[in-house]
Amino acid sequence: MIRLLIIALVPLFFTSCQQSFREKGSRQIVLFDNELVHFSPETYQVPADLSLNDLVRIQDGRIILRKVELPAYEREARATLTITFSSEGDPWDKSGSCFLIPAGQEKNILSIFNGEFEFPEAGEEVEGFRGIVGSGDFKPAVELMRFMTPFGAISERTRNRRPVYIPRWEEQVTWTADITDRLPLMEGEFWIGIWADTWTSEGYRFSAELTIEESPFPCAGKTPTEVLPLLNTIYYVGGQRHVDIFARKDLEVQAYIPENARNVKLYYITTGHGGHAGGDEFVKKENIIYLNGEQVYRFLPWRDDCASFRRFNPSSGVWLRQDTAYYLDPQTRSYQSKVIEERIASSDLSRSNWCPGSMVEPEVILLKNIEPGENTLTFSIPEAQEAHDPYLNHWLVSAWLVWETR
Repeated sequence: MIRLLIIALVPLFFTSCQQSFREKGSRQIVLFDNELVHFSPETYQVPADLSLNDLVRIQDGRIILRKVELPAYEREARATLTITFSSEGDPWDKSGSCFLIPAGQEKNILSIFNGEFEFPEAGEEVEGFRGIVGSGDFKPAVELMRFMTPFGAISERTRNRRPVYIPRWEEQVTWTADITDRLPLMEGEFWIGIWADTWTSEGYRFSAELTIEESPFPCAGKTPTEVLPLLNTIYYVGGQRHVDIFARKDLEVQAYIPENARNVKLYYITTGHGGHAGGDEFVKKENIIYLNGEQVYRFLPWRDDCASFRRFNPSSGVWLRQDTAYYLDPQTRSYQSKVIEERIASSDLSRSNWCPGSMVEPEVILLKNIEPGENTLTFSIPEAQEAHDPYLNHWLVSAWLVWETR
């Protein structure tokens, strides 16, 4: 009888734990509130003033940062990042990134921008591209969210571009991402930043909120985890540039795994850009990942649903394309056909793992055969093209490892 009672109570116990996780212990932190990200080199000082620990703008206003402080959570916790965006007049689609500078990392893109440090010497193995891999006490910035701004500027001119199937142009886009895997890097004081590759004075406005949900009950005990940043080819600050290394060689990164690590996972974000119609933005290119010379993941990063984002892209270029339309004739009550001209927008076109107005989800790969000690991860995009002005082919790739320590 007692045994049956215990069996009956166990599901209720775990259900109670799950409900408490969802409903209690929630904390919301406003990171940015309708802040402008734009290009205005005459406005912002170098070095940036960090004395107030308030909003900081660098790179001529193209990056905003804020210092955040969180405790070391003792129980299971979830972290969610929400970003809302609107165009202030920039009509173009641009690469964007929300990133993290972990606590205690003195040599980082912010301190390098301020002239306190320099990027580590970039050797032949990375063809002189600075700051894309770790070296010594420098680690590349860890991405929290990759996104692409839409062709988002609404004006009188764009009102006539709205197709009949769009009820209205949306004035903003909201993205939400689970970033729990990077929570170990957010203990103590750290910086969160947003970068947009804008070159207009109007730019964009961003709001961002971090939500932490910690269970107040011991049944949701914390699983200790560690995070190792590996790679980030985004050109956040001066001295960095479009990374087209994959057109000539694979990129190898060393990763030390401790003895007590288990369930090692690789998180990998990749998007192709540039080159106009025949470039890496618009042509399918396989991405391949190797662990110690053995292929562990191979996929084609591609989005063919970009037309579903049309309502966020009022200022997208529009062309006419002939097509044969089949339609129901109300007079004959039968289907007829005729040649029509349909509108097609640039934002409708398929792209290398992104659409104008989309967030980019990371690929998550369980590395079953990784061994304690030194390991080599190799990132390959064999058909990537070189960057030649104005055809600036490049790949924005970031990667990090996460493992449990018990």
